[in-house]
Amino acid sequence: MSSVVSSKQDLPVVVGIDGSRSHPQTVDLAADHAARHGAPLLIVHVWPGHYSGAFRTRGALPTRDDGQHLLDLAVQRARLRVPGLHVAVELADGSAAQALVARSERARMLVVGHRDSSLARPSWGSTTAYLAHYGCCPLLVHRGAVPGRGPVVLAVSAHRDSAATARCAFEEAAATSSPLVALHVWAYSGDGPITGTSGVAFTAARRDAQARLDDEMAGWTARFPDVDVERLLVHDVGIGYTLERASRRARLLVAGMGRSGRFVELLYGSLGGALQHRTACPVLLVPSGWGSIRRPRVTGGAAARRR
Repeated sequence: MSSVVSSKQDLPVVVGIDGSRSHPQTVDLAADHAARHGAPLLIVHVWPGHYSGAFRTRGALPTRDDGQHLLDLAVQRARLRVPGLHVAVELADGSAAQALVARSERARMLVVGHRDSSLARPSWGSTTAYLAHYGCCPLLVHRGAVPGRGPVVLAVSAHRDSAATARCAFEEAAATSSPLVALHVWAYSGDGPITGTSGVAFTAARRDAQARLDDEMAGWTARFPDVDVERLLVHDVGIGYTLERASRRARLLVAGMGRSGRFVELLYGSLGGALQHRTACPVLLVPSGWGSIRRPRVTGGAAARRR
């Protein structure tokens, strides 16, 4: 499945609901994003009656009428939240993960919530974790809180194309009049101590990482001049702690997604466990190449100085 979409203007924001305690807030989050981007909202509930997977519930299964009632309540909530918003619903059968991945092929954004509580599995739940690796459009995960203030935090790495991720982060910062913190992760592979600051090789590696961050941000700051940008360089060994703090202080955390994304693993894996009993800001995961976006070029600044 391809994550490249020719046009996003007519695509809906899709929100998946499952009847969990947090799903009303997930609907609010999706409605706000649909209104902000001028997009319709599609509310999807996957009825588990025909699903026979390993994690099927042991209790009584809800009926199709129960599923339709859940959708009706969600529509009412979305329209109260954003009057005039175009809202549609869909009651689907089967595996929630597979159904939502299929709908992500024709969505502007997919919005889901994390699991209510579980000590034995990742705190996001198996469906959300699957979508974080295989979804075809940006995935917005509600994790307990939707702060009205704070920066948009962009987590990028020099080891992958982050143009689509950066654009989404700048768009969200501009739309909410928020500052943006560009969190650039780098690694030192030399023989010296990774925490040292005096080694020549370490210093040179850090300087090179800083230059890459300057290059990465130069085009976007020119394109979004009203967004106040702070650049933060973080060594790979400290990324877990930094993301955990950002999750509690930012209004939105934006990172890349994919089948082997390091940030994704940190967010729903060990970091997810650390945040299990806390509320954390939403996280937006963006597929590489989303919308065939290319990083803007600049004629001045850091990129020009390095030529």
